[in-house]
Amino acid sequence: MFENPPQVKLTRTFQEPFANVVETARTCYSPQGIVEGQEMGPRWEALAQDLYRAGHHTTFQHATFQFAITGVSRQLLWSFLHAHPFYNSEQVSQRYVTVKPDNCLIPALDGSARAAYVACIERQMASYQALTEALIPVAAKAYFTLFRSRAKAQDKYAGAIRKRAQEVARYCLPVATTAYLYHTISGLTLLRYQRACQQPDTPTEQRLLVAAMVDAVLAIDPGYRSVLEEPREWRAPAAAGPELDRQRAQAFCAEFDARLGVCVSRLVSCPPENVRIIADALREVLGLPVGALDDAAALGLLLEPDQNGVLGESLNLTTHDKLSRCLAHARFTFAKRLSHTADSQDQRHRMTPASRPVLARHYTGTPDYVVPGLVRQEPQIEQAYHRSMAESWNAVEQLLKHGVTPELALYLLPNAVNIRFTESADLLNLHHKHRMRLCYNAQEEIWRASLEEAEQIRAVQPEIGRHLLPPCTQRAQAKVRPICPEGDRYCGVPVWKLDLADYQRVL
Repeated sequence: MFENPPQVKLTRTFQEPFANVVETARTCYSPQGIVEGQEMGPRWEALAQDLYRAGHHTTFQHATFQFAITGVSRQLLWSFLHAHPFYNSEQVSQRYVTVKPDNCLIPALDGSARAAYVACIERQMASYQALTEALIPVAAKAYFTLFRSRAKAQDKYAGAIRKRAQEVARYCLPVATTAYLYHTISGLTLLRYQRACQQPDTPTEQRLLVAAMVDAVLAIDPGYRSVLEEPREWRAPAAAGPELDRQRAQAFCAEFDARLGVCVSRLVSCPPENVRIIADALREVLGLPVGALDDAAALGLLLEPDQNGVLGESLNLTTHDKLSRCLAHARFTFAKRLSHTADSQDQRHRMTPASRPVLARHYTGTPDYVVPGLVRQEPQIEQAYHRSMAESWNAVEQLLKHGVTPELALYLLPNAVNIRFTESADLLNLHHKHRMRLCYNAQEEIWRASLEEAEQIRAVQPEIGRHLLPPCTQRAQAKVRPICPEGDRYCGVPVWKLDLADYQRVL
C-alpha cells in the first residue's frame, strides 16, 4: 500500500520477556520469595493466558521493548503512537533538523493520482526550502534585537538563526513527512497496539507498522503468540454519518471557533471548589484541622517555590512528593485549536490528556490553517505562505476527485492545518506543563496557548493562577541558581522579572 513503508528494528529488550509474565505472577503467591529463572511449559503458558483473559495485565508491563523505527509519517505519530500515555519516544526534530525532500510517505497510487500526490509533495518541499531562506533575514533581525552583543559576530550564530527560520518553515511540510525515532513500550502496550491498529486516522500504515513490531518480538519470544488477538474492527457510530462531509465539517468548525472567540485555548471548566479541595487534601496529609492551617496558607505550602522546594528542581518530583500530590485534585478543561505540528508537541505532555479528532471528519475542503507570527512580519513572505497552503488543499481535493480515500489524500495536509479538541488537566500536571511551555524557548504556538490558559485561570482563581509560571521564575522564587536552566539556550529575556501580563515573544 506504500512505496516506502515504515521500517522496524527491535534494538533492546528483556531476556525471555514472556517468561517474566509468569515469574512476576507467581511471585505474588510465592512463600519462597522472588520467582526467577522460570522455564516455560504448557502449564505456565496456560497461566499467562488465564491472566490475560481475566484482565490481570500488570504482569505484562514489566518486559519492555525498544524499537528503532524509520519512515513513519508524522500523521501516524500524532494519531496513534503518541496518542496515549504508555510509551517513550525520542524522535528527530522538525524544528532543528532540516527535512530532506525524499522524507515523505508515498502511497501506492496509480497514474494521475500518483502524479498529483508526488507533485504536491515536491511543491511543499520547495515551499519549505524557499520559506526557510526567506525567513532567515527576518529571524536574524529578531534574534539580534534580543542578543545585541552577538551582532558583532553574526556568522557564529548563523546556524541558530537558520534553525529559527526552518522551525517556522516546517508549517508548509505535509503530515506525510516521515520521521525516525526510538520508541519504547511494554509488552502490554504492544498487545494493545495490535488490537487497536485499525482505528483512524492511518489504519493502513498502522497495520504495517504494528505487524512489523509484533513480528520482531515473536522472533525472539514466540510465547506472546498465545495471547495475541486479532485487530479490532473500528466503525464510527451510525449516527455520525459519512466520514467525509464538507458541509457538516464547516458547521462544526464554525461552531467550535465561535466558542473559542479570540482565544486559541479557552477555559471551559474550572470547578469553584478547586482551592478548597487541594487545601483540604493537604490538611488531610498533615493531619491538621482548618484552624491550624487555613486555605491560603495551605496553597502557599504547595505552590510557593520558596516553601515547596520541589518546584525549584529540574527533575519533576511532584508526583512522588507526598505534599505536591495534593495538586492532582484541582482540575481544568480547555477547548483548543492548534496546528498539527504544535499539537504534536502539545500531546507529548501525556498527563494532560485530550480527545483529538478523526481528522477526516474535520475536513472542510477549504484551507484551514495557522499562520506563524514570524511569517506575518513580511507581507511578501505571508503571501507566499498563503499560496503554499492553497496549493496543498487543492491537491487534496484533486486526489479525492480521483477516488483516493480520505485516509491517503489527507497525508498531503500541511503541518499548519488546524486541530480542534478538548484537553483536561489536573493542577499537578498542568503546573508542570506550564513550567515547561511558558519558557520563551518553547514552541511559539504552545507558548501562546499556555499563556492564555494561565491568564484565564488567574482571572477566575488567582490563588492558583498566579503560580503558573515558567521555570526561570519558579527557580528565582525558590532561590535556585542559575535562574535560567537552559545554559547557552537562554532566550535573552529576563522573564523572571516580568509579570505574566507583560510577556511578549518576537521569536
